[in-house]
Amino acid sequence: MSTSTMTTTQPESSVLLAGEEDLQSAVNDTNFQSLARGSRDGTLKLRGIPTFSDPHEKRKWMKEHMAAAFRYFGKMGYAEGVSGHISMRDPVLEDHFWMNPFAKHFSSIKASDLVLVDHEGFVTEGGAQLPINEAGFMIHSEIHKARPDVIAAAHTHGVYGKTWSVFGKPIEMLTQDACNFYGRIGVYDDHAGIALSQDEGKHIAAALGKDNIACILQNHGLLTVGRTVDEAAILYSMLDNSCHSQLLAEAAAANGVPKKIISDEVAQYTAQFAQNPHNFYTEFQSEYELIVEETNGRVLL
Repeated sequence: MSTSTMTTTQPESSVLLAGEEDLQSAVNDTNFQSLARGSRDGTLKLRGIPTFSDPHEKRKWMKEHMAAAFRYFGKMGYAEGVSGHISMRDPVLEDHFWMNPFAKHFSSIKASDLVLVDHEGFVTEGGAQLPINEAGFMIHSEIHKARPDVIAAAHTHGVYGKTWSVFGKPIEMLTQDACNFYGRIGVYDDHAGIALSQDEGKHIAAALGKDNIACILQNHGLLTVGRTVDEAAILYSMLDNSCHSQLLAEAAAANGVPKKIISDEVAQYTAQFAQNPHNFYTEFQSEYELIVEETNGRVLL
């Protein structure tokens, strides 16, 4: 299983993508390490995001995790026809990125099914020779242009996310899990139909903003981004679940049950520890390992 490649330090020769230079090593990240308790002598540490000295090994590892993210999305019911896509920067050709093939169900995607496209969205050698979703490219290419810190971006039409999106406003801090997004969620309060123009992609990227990890696309769905595909995937699930909670709370409030919203002080305190790339990466690892086990490793092929 590829999780065996994890390390606790970042070697000087490690392969870094744009935006990864400022990522503190997991072993030295005190907020991240405070989330778990190890041995009394302090030598047992959380491992966090692994590092690689070989860009081709890093690519292999990233593709395996991307395929598992799609399988997870399939399990969660986020697949709907040809809609939905994840993109991921390539560590070998940094102006290229990986996407899912058009009209292939999330639940059947393997690492070998992923498609490598250039900066203009054309399919290139090195990945599956299959077409990609045009709207997906229009959205994701503009996000990657605007946000060099974003390694992966995820967007689908999950039921709860797209239902909450009709209100054109962010979620409230109703639960501890919602605090994962405190101060870092944008709203694209317009909708120009299917994103087949570059301008629509630019508008979505602008609504995401410079530092946000998620965006609600009005009348459309959800978008999440991360320093790893693991982070983008788990954030999508967390946000869709928070939208579900919000919808249930709104229904109760409409019948006279008052909502109690978490204070800014408490939400900020929670976010201080939760909003960490190492933490969000780690949040997905149990799902990754389960997908590998459930598929007998086929997802890695």
